[in-house]
Amino acid sequence: MGLHTPLYEQHLALGAEMAELNGWDLPLHFGSQVEEHFQVRKDCGMFDVSFMTIVDITGKQAKQYLQYILANDVSLLNDQGRVLYSVMLNDQAGIIDDILVYLTKDGYRLMFNAAIPEQILDWMEQHKGDFDVSFCVQSDVAVLAIQGPEAVNKLLKQLPKQYVDQLSELKPLYSCFVGDWFISRTGYTGEDGVEIVLPKADAEQLWLELIGAGIMPIGMRARDTLRLEAGHSMYGLDMDAEISPLSCNMDWTIAWQPEDRQFIGRAALENKLQAGLRNKLIGLVSEERGTLHNGQLVRIENVGDGIITSTNFSPTLGKCIALARVPVQTGARAEVEIKGKWCPVRVVPPRFVWHGKILI
Repeated sequence: MGLHTPLYEQHLALGAEMAELNGWDLPLHFGSQVEEHFQVRKDCGMFDVSFMTIVDITGKQAKQYLQYILANDVSLLNDQGRVLYSVMLNDQAGIIDDILVYLTKDGYRLMFNAAIPEQILDWMEQHKGDFDVSFCVQSDVAVLAIQGPEAVNKLLKQLPKQYVDQLSELKPLYSCFVGDWFISRTGYTGEDGVEIVLPKADAEQLWLELIGAGIMPIGMRARDTLRLEAGHSMYGLDMDAEISPLSCNMDWTIAWQPEDRQFIGRAALENKLQAGLRNKLIGLVSEERGTLHNGQLVRIENVGDGIITSTNFSPTLGKCIALARVPVQTGARAEVEIKGKWCPVRVVPPRFVWHGKILI
């Protein structure tokens, strides 16, 4: 038996198919993965993502500390509530985890998706050194993600006035506190949406109220097809502690300026750049019947081999799609072995669908 979110009993009551994922018992779907996928693309749906880990960072040197342990530069957060995406790197520039960073009134809030958050928290503690900072893990909260083109409109019709007043003014990639709720215009689906961090005691009532307002619960399988169509990398598949952000299309999470900011992993990143990059992350679209698989070999004629890092069937495209790490010389065509036969796949930019629009 895995860990349970505050909404576990609600998932069972709705007849969700449950499975253990990264140590948590989570709903795979509530009836139809494909229907849930399209519900988010065309309207909106609600995810229980209470497995996310939230840590508040305070202290006189909170900013300096985060500038040291993160590849992105938190000094870019010049407005309270602004959100920054970053990665934590080890000394070899491998990715320890990807993280959302929020500038709050008292310091910073981090939200990450680690399968074993204790390892990340231990790593943060080990690199605390002499920095004057304090950590506070928010363990008594739940997290709901309401995603889709109608997510904000439906929430504005449903939430009490004090939340509506704040949410109606909240721009994408901004966040705010409303009482003991924390609301951000962020998500993982390639659609507009909101993530709400609230006390565990409030979660069930909000969940039921939003279902009553026609916001459909969505399971983890649709979350994965939505994130893959959006080209969002998943930790443990597309990136890990052996892979640098330069090799998985996440170089935009690195702030090279100012040049004298010595964050963990910077020297290794600079060495990799100087030596020349060998790999990049691309998108693949299958042109044959059959299923692609994680870890499957990708063959590129006269270039070399790559590997599929994550794949799934795209309900929007009606085809198998994948993210793959391949040699940087890879062009527009590649092949993947399906049932003993090398089949052509089309190489595309690693983003397939964004805000409901097909990009390839």
